[in-house]
Amino acid sequence: MFKALADPDRLRLLARLADGETCVTELAALEDQKVTTVSARLKLLLTARLVSRRREAKHMYYRLTDDHVLQIVITALEHSAEDALSR
Repeated sequence: MFKALADPDRLRLLARLADGETCVTELAALEDQKVTTVSARLKLLLTARLVSRRREAKHMYYRLTDDHVLQIVITALEHSAEDALSR
């Protein structure tokens, strides 16, 4: 799980998912990245059980697995901000 949280791009995806379930194509557009890149990052988060997914027609929707994940993300982001400020 901590390996999955170690990447700033994956943390940003988790932060976006804190707002609610979102499809891969929308996440890719928000991050200005290719769908394949975002999908690969989400797959790692899925393997770490930080997100879950469901398919609707041609779209795959992702969401945080539960509120505990949100708390972990918030703590990780706060810690990152503290590190950046102390430099």
